[in-house]
Amino acid sequence: MNHQDTNDCPDELTILSEHERFLVAYKPEGYSIHATAANSSHQCNFTAELRKQRGDTTLFPCHRLDTVTSGVVLVAKGEKANSELSQLFERRKIEKYYIALTDKKPKKKQGLVSGDMKPARRGDWKLSKSKENPAVTQFFSYGLGNGRRLFLLKPHTGKTHQIRVAMKSLGAPILGDERYRGGDSDRCYLHAYGISFVLGGEHYAFYCPPKTGQFFTEAIINTTLAEHHPLALLPWPRVL
Repeated sequence: MNHQDTNDCPDELTILSEHERFLVAYKPEGYSIHATAANSSHQCNFTAELRKQRGDTTLFPCHRLDTVTSGVVLVAKGEKANSELSQLFERRKIEKYYIALTDKKPKKKQGLVSGDMKPARRGDWKLSKSKENPAVTQFFSYGLGNGRRLFLLKPHTGKTHQIRVAMKSLGAPILGDERYRGGDSDRCYLHAYGISFVLGGEHYAFYCPPKTGQFFTEAIINTTLAEHHPLALLPWPRVL
């Protein structure tokens, strides 16, 4: 089971980098980006905790990560910067890189997953064969031994649960992802590993490995990531 009580929230969020118009922070798994009526009393609130920690109510996360997902979050300083960075996301000018683990054999080891996302039961989503407004995910994967496989993923779009649904469609749901029938584990093994973009004529790239998870902290994970760093230079499958 992958539940986290508010009493388990860390005392302080980690700031990975800070600049004039934005900062980059690490979101632990178990944190929601924003509070909702459904999660306000059961999960940690990343935005509220970060604003409290910094003493600044004008900090705005520019994108969302699922509660079960850990990793890199880009946070704008002020409404003007939030508008600028949000426009970059809308224009798909910000590249995001994820890593995930599975204990199932995928239908294919690298390539592209593309299809429309359709609502399913109990808040789930499913991938359809139609491509009117498709979710597009590029990926590579590497065997780690012991039946586990590491996926390096680059979502070209930003749909809800996109990577989790893409992995399930490959027959390899993410380890620990209860919603999409992943194998039981100590956490959902999905992590936002890096982000890359150009702002004001300057290129920025930030990467951070996962800090928790029995299998994420194995030496072979860091070795495999180091062999393929930076992920931006991988020959990602072409998006038509």
